[in-house]
Amino acid sequence: MSAAYQHLALSEVKPGMVLSDELLDQQGQVLLPKGAVLTARTIALLPGHGIDSLAVLRADALDTPAAPLDAAAIEARLAHLFRRHDPSLEHDWATALLRRYITDFRLERGNGA
Repeated sequence: MSAAYQHLALSEVKPGMVLSDELLDQQGQVLLPKGAVLTARTIALLPGHGIDSLAVLRADALDTPAAPLDAAAIEARLAHLFRRHDPSLEHDWATALLRRYITDFRLERGNGA
């Protein structure tokens, strides 16, 4: 969890606040991803999932620029995750496509890059 967060009771959470970490339910299932912007509707639904407090980014943390991407580290991690995939196999096009989409997402490339 980020050091630039605050833990608030659900009654103190306002629409527009940003989650500082994944929000999990009581069974460990992800309800909302890290970085999700909270809406009034989302906040209203959380008590039904047993959520009574949230860790949100502090307002001053939102103005801090993001750390630059480490493309080499991302590529190395993806190479490890897809280590059993042989790109020369034509019948495994789905894995190749998945790897391309994940790589583009992680490297923050736009569509068609």
